[in-house]
Amino acid sequence: MNPALLLLAWSLLATVAAQSQDHHDMGWVNGYRQSFNFQCPHREVLVAIRSYYSEKDGSDRLWTFECQPPPEGLGEPTDCWWDDINRAGMEWTSTCTRNGLVAGVQSKYFESVLDREWQFYCCYFKRRCPYSCMKTTDIPDYFREEGELVVPSYGYFIRGAQTTFSGVLRDRQWKYILCRMTDFDCDFENL
Repeated sequence: MNPALLLLAWSLLATVAAQSQDHHDMGWVNGYRQSFNFQCPHREVLVAIRSYYSEKDGSDRLWTFECQPPPEGLGEPTDCWWDDINRAGMEWTSTCTRNGLVAGVQSKYFESVLDREWQFYCCYFKRRCPYSCMKTTDIPDYFREEGELVVPSYGYFIRGAQTTFSGVLRDRQWKYILCRMTDFDCDFENL
């Protein structure tokens, strides 16, 4: 057999094997079927979310999050709180109240429905208001796939999400709500 061809085949197999194991080294905040509570360090907000699905592990996902400080002009958060909670097995839409930005997530797994309850940790920055808001496409693109959101550009922030649950596939798809924030104080309570 041609040694170059053999080397190419071995290289491809090694790459595929490494990719299939990548999900083990991601700094997950939970194990399968375990609750978690993740909060960004003070004065930081969520900028990236990644999840990995496993049907054999309770039709559940491993989760990891990344945070980053917002621009200095946004100032210090003046208040942080846990916002509304969803019920496992149900669709859910949540946007941080009081013009807040998502700075954490907590979740509890329910074996009876093979799903999780979700709640966002929100922080309020002065009296800034959101604008140019948009929803992402479904993340993941299809149920049971790996999901990843990285905020597409500096100056956009995660304000919430809309999620659908498939009772047949026992998985969720997410559409994250991303917004810019004004550079000036505004009088609106919630947008």
